[in-house]
Amino acid sequence: MPRSVNAVASRERRRKILKRTKGYWGRGKNVWTVAKNKWEKGQQYAYRDRKVKKREFRSLWINRINAACRMHDISYSVFMGLLHKNNIELNRKVLADLALNNPEAFKAVVNMVKK
Repeated sequence: MPRSVNAVASRERRRKILKRTKGYWGRGKNVWTVAKNKWEKGQQYAYRDRKVKKREFRSLWINRINAACRMHDISYSVFMGLLHKNNIELNRKVLADLALNNPEAFKAVVNMVKK
């Protein structure tokens, strides 16, 4: 009995990966084994960097809040401590947005905390 292989499924599986690697550099876009390896590695980076993205944004928000606080003669750590002490529940994302786009509102928050 002749050997049976499902060439249709195999070809479709390869075509799917090659379609996803369109735009890759060199053999990564048209050689099956290279493209498969590159795509798999890209998926690993994507998974990892979804977590790293959150870290980087938090760091950015802290830097923005710190810069705005220092313009009002208070350090970031003291400001955050006073926020929690006064039960003002604004997260870092909102505070950074206020500091950047609405400095008057941020100044009001700083003054409220300083009292």
